[in-house]
Amino acid sequence: MPGKTKNNPVSGLKQLAKLYKFLKPYLWKFVLGLLLLLLSSASSLMFPKLLGEMVDMGNKGKMLEEISRTGLLLLCILVAQALFSYFRTRLFVQVTERTLASIRQSLYSHLIRLPMSFFSERRVGELNSRISSDISLLHDSITDTLADLLSQLLVIIGGITLMMITSFKLTIFTLAIVPGMALLAFFSGRAIRRYSKKAQSFVAESNTIVEETLQGIQNVKAFTNEAFENSRYREKTEQVARTGIRRGKYQASMSFIGMGIFMSMALVIWRGAVMISNGLMEAGELFSFVIYSGFIAGNIAGMASVYTRLQKTIGAAENLLLLFDEPVEKIDENYVPDPEYALHGKITFDHVKFSYPSRQDVTVLKDVCFSIEPGQEIALVGPSGAGKSTIASLLLKFYEVKNGRILFDGRDSLDFPATALRSQMAIVMQDVFLFGGTIRENIAYGRPDAREEELIDAAIQANAWDFIKSFPDKLDTVVGERGVQLSGGQRQRIAIARAVLRNPRILILDEATSSLDSESERLVQEALEKLMHGRTSLVIAHRLATVRNADRIIVLNDGMIVEQGTHNELIANNNGLYKSLTQLQFTT
Repeated sequence: MPGKTKNNPVSGLKQLAKLYKFLKPYLWKFVLGLLLLLLSSASSLMFPKLLGEMVDMGNKGKMLEEISRTGLLLLCILVAQALFSYFRTRLFVQVTERTLASIRQSLYSHLIRLPMSFFSERRVGELNSRISSDISLLHDSITDTLADLLSQLLVIIGGITLMMITSFKLTIFTLAIVPGMALLAFFSGRAIRRYSKKAQSFVAESNTIVEETLQGIQNVKAFTNEAFENSRYREKTEQVARTGIRRGKYQASMSFIGMGIFMSMALVIWRGAVMISNGLMEAGELFSFVIYSGFIAGNIAGMASVYTRLQKTIGAAENLLLLFDEPVEKIDENYVPDPEYALHGKITFDHVKFSYPSRQDVTVLKDVCFSIEPGQEIALVGPSGAGKSTIASLLLKFYEVKNGRILFDGRDSLDFPATALRSQMAIVMQDVFLFGGTIRENIAYGRPDAREEELIDAAIQANAWDFIKSFPDKLDTVVGERGVQLSGGQRQRIAIARAVLRNPRILILDEATSSLDSESERLVQEALEKLMHGRTSLVIAHRLATVRNADRIIVLNDGMIVEQGTHNELIANNNGLYKSLTQLQFTT
């Protein structure tokens, strides 16, 4: 991921704090939960004191009634503490789930509004890991880590204060070992954070391999590359394991904190026993003191665990915030057609020069100039890599032009919001992408508010209704992931129906009839001719037989226009690239 965050606790906490804006709508529940947490922690501090008092009462021969009264008070405190903890947990669960849902929704909304230049440099599996794995790391941390930290700080500070009141000298003796444990926890925590981030990165890469392999499983099997993919995945998971083992070395060092705690408690009891024998302390006070020591020791050890969780959380937060920092396209999700931006269909490329952001050193289009009149059918032909699909991407404002201009009806494309342009365009591609739902959902993707009659009419115009109505569930037939249940020609006609429903002013056909059998191509071509009628159409084609009737054919080579004219004009040029391509296709 681009960009780096300084690896220190202060900057890490600042990064984590940015995510707490998602908690604001539930702040009152969170604050109430913290209040219950404080009450629960405070009540737990009463427990050792009352136990010590009961021991002293027994030693001094107090009445059973007085001892029982103290015992009853102790029971009430325990019940109150349980109730505080119960309601605190319920509140924190609600806050956590709602907050994480908000983060997921906001991150997804942000991702789908990022420009195409972002997705051209990222892998889908990596992004999916960010939404799933990194947010999952926040699940137990976004409220519980902070809550545990506050609770432990309260118990430690309150416990030390009560220990000081009981015996100042014995408290100083007890705390002598704390600085060493704190330094061990700090340095181990930093290492754990570093290796946690590495492990998360390797997990994202391994998820990418799984996702890409399963999406392309036909290719994997066709090329008998099961062993190769196994090797790739094994290598990444081994990296995850090795990183986890290194992290475990530092987690294991936390064991010395536990050793220090028990040594401290043993020394406290020894020192306290000496003080009792010298008449400087009561047995009940030592009893309370030892329990407080246990409380404090347990919470110091717990803080090491909280610190480790905090480092993992900060690592996940940093990864997510890098995504949130990516600039988004200006998309109006509630766009209402504006007459000011209505298109008539005239398109002009005025000395356009273009390089993809990820390949600035490669010029894809070089001083491209052409014009399309409203309602014309213009074909783009040429060898692979000539820049045909790039022109389609620029029309859809997937990328911004830095050199030259693209004009719509004489107005610079920069004057049009991306939503206004795209809402009046439709594209039908060779590699049709269908969502895994029903035929109805896929056609309606062109206009989600369309009525069923409009869906059927679009399917009829696309020559798709005959095969759709032959299915038992008709429009509600599930197409499977990427439309796997349908043939190539059927998928293509569903895509055309989607474009028909959109009723675009400008139509882009990118290799829309290639890779089809003769019958499917005939049906698809008929549907396309109906769709192109009365619309400005830009047809990208390798199969030149499909563009003979175009109003004009533009021939591209190496990012430049080398010829343009009608089929008959171009075929008459014996030295032209179009004639060479035609002869090559029809003689093979």
